[in-house]
Amino acid sequence: MKIVMVPSGFKECLDAEDVALAMERGARRFDPSVDIEVIPMIDGGEGFAKTIINLKGGELIHKEVSGPIGEKIISHFGIFVENDRRTAVIEMAAVSGLKLVPRNQRNPLKTTTYGVGELILSALDLGVDHILIGCGDSGTSDGGAGMAQALGVQFFDKKDRIVDINGGEDLMKVDSLDTSNVDERLSTVTIDVACNWKNLLCGEEGVARVYGPQKGATPVQVERLSSALEHYAFLIKEAMGLDVRSLPGSGASGGLGAGLIAFTGATLHPRFDLIMDYINIEEKILTADVVLTAEGSLDFQTPNGKIPSEVAQIAKKHNIPVIAITGTIGKGAELNYHTGIDVYVSIIQKPTSLEKAMAKAPKWIEESTEAVLRQVAIGLGIANRRLLEKRVYQK
Repeated sequence: MKIVMVPSGFKECLDAEDVALAMERGARRFDPSVDIEVIPMIDGGEGFAKTIINLKGGELIHKEVSGPIGEKIISHFGIFVENDRRTAVIEMAAVSGLKLVPRNQRNPLKTTTYGVGELILSALDLGVDHILIGCGDSGTSDGGAGMAQALGVQFFDKKDRIVDINGGEDLMKVDSLDTSNVDERLSTVTIDVACNWKNLLCGEEGVARVYGPQKGATPVQVERLSSALEHYAFLIKEAMGLDVRSLPGSGASGGLGAGLIAFTGATLHPRFDLIMDYINIEEKILTADVVLTAEGSLDFQTPNGKIPSEVAQIAKKHNIPVIAITGTIGKGAELNYHTGIDVYVSIIQKPTSLEKAMAKAPKWIEESTEAVLRQVAIGLGIANRRLLEKRVYQK
């Protein structure tokens, strides 16, 4: 049996490489000689920069920048050279990610992407030709306004006083914006963004309503944030003639997608399509008898461009079965059966606290992988026995 493993990370717990290692250990417990191909997968979130830089043999650079709650943190970005083009790889999660926001301070009305802008400036200082940005696992919902300020955009209130954007709620204080002081070097580079193409900035399916609660927003705060982002979209359209309200990907990372389009001239891409330029998995999936994927939470959002769903769609083109191993099974998880996932299983073995589940995750992933492969083996044994019995009967 040939097994191809294409896991993503477990948000705030394990990166994709750690999940892959645990899955491989479980498969070896089932059969030490089993044929395994392991492809840790990234979706623009945690681990994006390190994975791309490792693949390309580049250099990881550490910088002190502003974190999501305004404190100074050490973040990183990467540089690699290919075909005489110097590319910087920036991971939004490494500077403004949810993992960087203490649980008792999670309020997307008060978190900023200012550090993302600082990393972009650092990349420009190194003379890059191209910037690749991964949007995912964000802890912010400021529409990229914090990033914009770092790059030179100015926001003004009704009395023409500069407004410091320290979170999404500050957008309601803004009456106008000015882009005349934006760093001119942005016009000399190409910026590509890997994001969730289905995330929109505004509307009933806008980022505030869909993802605000995950970032700690109460129902009242969700509505305030939704109104603030609607106002922000109006300001951008009024100043720049660009309607970002419902552009595909505009809601990525709390609206950072909209800010990148408006203030850096970036091009947004469905994250899986762009990442496939760097990690070609289809030819490896073609060799599999069964594909195993993984994600921290499987629910109604998974079919909207998340790794298990994208992997399953590739596998289904070739009639290859797919099993998803997940931390938690959430509302609407059954929708994933329609994307090509044949079976999903939770690693959680008994009622437990979040802290304990995160600590035990590597061991539980390992044990769950072994268990599902033993079940696959039972199914194969039954199928082979019935095939043999049929042949005997026909004779």
